[in-house]
Amino acid sequence: MSELLRAKDLGIMGCHVCRLVTTYTDDPHARCPRCHNPLHARKTGSISRAWAFLVAAAIFYLPANLFPIMRTQSLFSKDDNTILSGVFELWRNGSPDLAIIVFTASIVVPVLKFCIMGYLLVSVQRASDYGPRQRAKLYRFVELVGYWSMLDVFVVAILSALVHFKVLSRVEPLPGVIYFGIVVVLTMLAAMSFDPRLIWDKRKAK
Repeated sequence: MSELLRAKDLGIMGCHVCRLVTTYTDDPHARCPRCHNPLHARKTGSISRAWAFLVAAAIFYLPANLFPIMRTQSLFSKDDNTILSGVFELWRNGSPDLAIIVFTASIVVPVLKFCIMGYLLVSVQRASDYGPRQRAKLYRFVELVGYWSMLDVFVVAILSALVHFKVLSRVEPLPGVIYFGIVVVLTMLAAMSFDPRLIWDKRKAK
């Protein structure tokens, strides 16, 4: 089977901002005729920016898990919980469904995003032609779960608001939740910086 044609092969390119399809050009100063933003066949510095955001996210993921994310305080006790201890606490207090949601959003999803984005970046840098369709699906999966990555932060915020109404108990967010929010934002920026069209650039004819 012959290699599928790319937009560049057809002499066209798209604007990253307004998505207008226009004539292909190598001019580095070319601008979109509709929104006047710079035109690039590929995002400039895509791989280096994505790596920078991904490594920064991995660094911030350590304090996000080591520092407590919330404090539960009652009349006679006060507990500071990290993400994992909070999951155990929710499970022990009879909220297994909420514990599973927090564990998935706080542990499973970030680790999956680190692994998938790292794999995509390495495969593009090594000019791999293995499974471009599967890798494109992996990238879309990372984009999809990115919308739900703040779920853990929302859970802490909702718990803080709800429990504040009780006189004898309260829940307070702690620094860990800020680090986790930074991790979510950095992984989203890594996914946004990565240009998925690079997956198809080095493929070989089948």
